[in-house]
Amino acid sequence: MRRSGTAAIIIALASLGLMAPTTSAAAADDSICPQMWPGRDGNVRAWEHWGCMGELLGVTPGDDRSWGDDVGAFQRPANIVASSVMNSGFIGGRDVVAFYYDKDYQYLNGYVCLAPGEKWADNLTDNYFQNRSGQVVNDRIGSHQWVTASACAAGSWLT
Repeated sequence: MRRSGTAAIIIALASLGLMAPTTSAAAADDSICPQMWPGRDGNVRAWEHWGCMGELLGVTPGDDRSWGDDVGAFQRPANIVASSVMNSGFIGGRDVVAFYYDKDYQYLNGYVCLAPGEKWADNLTDNYFQNRSGQVVNDRIGSHQWVTASACAAGSWLT
């Protein structure tokens, strides 16, 4: 009787040990983008980690021609660490944010667009630049600018 009681305790502890990491990992995986949403304040934002977590890399109502330099709202290393972005721009006119692989808003290596209704893209690892090379967006934003929706091709929208 004593052995079966000890075995039951060991099995119970082992099963708790297996369950704890899964529960903790699930809690850590939740995006906090809804909590970071400021309302329509006219800005674009980016974070170091997916889910709008980690360091806030920049906030601006304007364009930034190079995320890899030392000027503007987004400065290096933003161009190689951005994993989530937010569009809290005002609705109407140029209310879409186009993110480019290259600096200076170049289309050469691709771009993606974030519509104001989408609000944020919390995990850029599952989005690809609109181009032939199929580069993942995560950690590869070279510049951004505000555009109209008509400037964005089908297949270029962040989700």
